[in-house]
Amino acid sequence: MHVDDFDFQLPDALIARHPTKERTGSRLLHLNGQSGQTQHLNFADIESLIEPGDLMVFNDTRVIPARLFGQKTSGGKVEVLVERITSPNTALAHIRANKSAKPGTLLTMEGGIELEVTGRSENLFAIRCLNEQPLVELLEQHGHMPLPPYLEREDDDEDRERYQTVYAQKKGAVAAPTAGLHFDDALLQRLADKGVNTAFVTLHVGAGTFAPVKADSIEEHVMHAEWVEVSAEVVEKIKATKAAGKRVIAIGTTSVRSLESASANGEIEAFSGDTQIFIYPGYRFKTVDAMLTNFHLPKSTLIMLVSAFAGQGNVLNAYNEAITEQYRFFSYGDAMFVTPQPFTEAFAETLAEQSPSFNLNDDSAASAQSKEL
Repeated sequence: MHVDDFDFQLPDALIARHPTKERTGSRLLHLNGQSGQTQHLNFADIESLIEPGDLMVFNDTRVIPARLFGQKTSGGKVEVLVERITSPNTALAHIRANKSAKPGTLLTMEGGIELEVTGRSENLFAIRCLNEQPLVELLEQHGHMPLPPYLEREDDDEDRERYQTVYAQKKGAVAAPTAGLHFDDALLQRLADKGVNTAFVTLHVGAGTFAPVKADSIEEHVMHAEWVEVSAEVVEKIKATKAAGKRVIAIGTTSVRSLESASANGEIEAFSGDTQIFIYPGYRFKTVDAMLTNFHLPKSTLIMLVSAFAGQGNVLNAYNEAITEQYRFFSYGDAMFVTPQPFTEAFAETLAEQSPSFNLNDDSAASAQSKEL
């Protein structure tokens, strides 16, 4: 399949550059993946779409204020975006400067943070913090929230709270699991009172989530690595939910990727480590029964994932309808509640014709449709 198969034209005015006044103040498009039908709702109406006994799975990662501004010892301006904390005083980071930073380069950042570039691997730099205080604490004090580049604005005080889910716990993300931004404590309590169950996984979202797919054929794209943890307790909740005939509902594509990474062997099991799973049409989902997600960038791996779940034609039709109805797009935008398109042999045969790497005889389709460490 080609990356252009997932393109659409979005008016700039529909990019949500600021959050709604209330977390639950967004709109909700309900896409039925089986029929392709859509329904236009308010986000609080999600209560009507989730049944007692269903299990909502959230990503409890916490966004760190990972962006720093400063200068080299030579005086040139520099911007550092921490991608992953590797020890109390070391990290992997993206560095933007007029000239590429070489090992040994010293950087003086806001708040008196002193960094040394110690190496480089592909597009990431290894850095060491020369201050005594742990780097993550310095970032919390002096860093900026790493807003997505398409927002085209600097972060402000409001982003410290709103670019963070109310249930965020484990520090490590440099991008928010945005589907979860729509929930407030009151809505979560109403769902609990209804008998809806919850579970939490962790996927530390990296800046690579915004990386474009550069290959013309999506099968040639290699995903960035992100750290995931799915505990044995969550696995037991999922198994009990399915045994009761209820649904596992992933809140966000990061929760989808977490659960499906832990299901690589065909059945979900406890998992901790890096994942590079790449889900696109042809992938057979093993654990996720429904998902909540925001509207994603054209040609992105995220719209490919949603298309794998609900059908490429259904998703693009829903996106075009959302544009007509003036929905708000991307991280601070509106949401979709999506149910799956059945995987049929006729569909598999069509994919086999379109994608040479698709293996019709592989029941899991995982070897052809995902790449994992």
